[in-house]
Amino acid sequence: MTDEGQHQGPQKPLPELRASDADRDRVVERLRDALAEGRLDMEEFEERLESAYTSRTYAQLETLTRDLPAAGAAPAGVAAAGAAAAPAAGSWAGRIGGGVPAASATAVAVMSGFQRRGNWTVPGRFNAVAFWGGGELDLREAHFAEREVVINCIAIMGGIEITVPPGVDVDVRGIGIMGAFDQRHSTGPVAPGAPRVVVTGLAFWGGVDIKVKEPKRYPGLGGGPDLRKEL
Repeated sequence: MTDEGQHQGPQKPLPELRASDADRDRVVERLRDALAEGRLDMEEFEERLESAYTSRTYAQLETLTRDLPAAGAAPAGVAAAGAAAAPAAGSWAGRIGGGVPAASATAVAVMSGFQRRGNWTVPGRFNAVAFWGGGELDLREAHFAEREVVINCIAIMGGIEITVPPGVDVDVRGIGIMGAFDQRHSTGPVAPGAPRVVVTGLAFWGGVDIKVKEPKRYPGLGGGPDLRKEL
């Protein structure tokens, strides 16, 4: 064998190689982690998600995670400054005491409805009122102003639905008069560093329903249909 044959290698540098579906899925998983940690907001996540599924090469995929730390690792400077003091709270570490300040600590629905969902910040005390109406508070992608937050619900001939992810510590203290505060499912073991959500208030001819659901799944993450063909 000649020296030329011994030293033959790929004619194209690695970044120009075609990416596989598995490569794209790995990038999506890192983007999902970054969303949960508060490194990306929902708009950035959706933009990069679409780009991930339309990327054809390693080079295109690499640009989507270039500004993110490696999976499970903090940036080198942060790790060197205080690895021993790093919180052991996993993805919750970036979601408590930060995020966009809450625009309002009150939501009111009178013969109407309100929603709080996606990347929003739950203040230390939040008041939700539904009178002949309904409200939805989805905490699965929310930030929390404090480790313990209180959601005070007043439901009069109306309903309020609160959705939390598994692992959150939920304490339901509300009073029902011809109504109910209903928590049908357990949140499971409390995750390290997870926030505590205290639900209190009054339900009169109405109801407050606390549901436990996994965070929303996105295409390619195993939750629901794969929508890559629609992108």
